[in-house]
Amino acid sequence: MSHELISSSVSYDSFPSSVLLVRDVAGDYRQVDADEVLQVAQQVLLGRVRGTDVLSSPQAVRDFLRVRLGGLEHEVFAVVHLDALNRVIDYVEMFRGTVTQTSVYPREVVREAMVRNSSALFLVHNHPSCTPQPSRADEALTQALRSALALVDVRILDHLIVAGNDIVSMAEKGLM
Repeated sequence: MSHELISSSVSYDSFPSSVLLVRDVAGDYRQVDADEVLQVAQQVLLGRVRGTDVLSSPQAVRDFLRVRLGGLEHEVFAVVHLDALNRVIDYVEMFRGTVTQTSVYPREVVREAMVRNSSALFLVHNHPSCTPQPSRADEALTQALRSALALVDVRILDHLIVAGNDIVSMAEKGLM
């Protein structure tokens, strides 16, 4: 950042070189913390994912999921809602659990799919243990949700498990 970008009332030398500064609407500079940077990064990544064809840009979806879920210390179950052309409608974190499990209610997943007029879904959850392998419970949940959603003509394209920087696709493993 050059000295010209900083207002004359702020001394650049008073900040360590690793500090990130942002300018607010009044033109004043302030320091931002890592959580704020990550929150903005998640919004930027979601903006890149929303409205895009998931099947033609799977890396964008994976990048978003890594940033959003990879570092959490508790389980989160989320759904990526897709339209009939497999474009992202929305990403919704539906359930939050403990370090080893979360309760998922198929009725609520179906309701959210209907509200958003989804044609297909990606199911997503994280494993805070950083072990990306699907459990038997993950497989059973996927099948229960597949059956419930089939009643309203919504397909599940994949169930992704985020474990730190790793993402495992249950579809790619033949578990769908």
